[in-house]
Amino acid sequence: MALEFRVSGRIAKPVHEVFEAVADPQKLSGYFTTGGAKGRLETGATVTWDFHDFPGAFPVTVVEVVKDEKIVLRWAAADGTPEQGGSYDTTVTMTFSGLEDGRTLVSIAESGWRDTVAGQKASYFNCEGWTGMLCAMKIYLEHGFNFRLGFYK
Repeated sequence: MALEFRVSGRIAKPVHEVFEAVADPQKLSGYFTTGGAKGRLETGATVTWDFHDFPGAFPVTVVEVVKDEKIVLRWAAADGTPEQGGSYDTTVTMTFSGLEDGRTLVSIAESGWRDTVAGQKASYFNCEGWTGMLCAMKIYLEHGFNFRLGFYK
């Protein structure tokens, strides 16, 4: 059985603005990728995300983008060691739903870790990371400042 999780949050901005905060690398770099993001999230693209808490840019494969609705990504699982069967990818699915009050509900699901101790640990770490991303995005979009600035370095 593959491990998976889902986190969600509401942001007091219209769907398009919230979607662009993820799809646009300059905006994403303003609150999430503490080392920077390169490349717009578009179907078929491979972009890079860099984090001070995990030095070295990560390649991120963009599987599917539906403007203002959904972004599906694949990237390497943090527990893919040779003794555990080699490297493998997990799938991240972000959905954006407009609410009646003008806010946007963002849900982020990640799935595909192996059901091992290392897989569990990696999934917990990423669950924490995506929760932090939602919090940072909310503060950035609603109040204009980078919550993660100086947090990891």
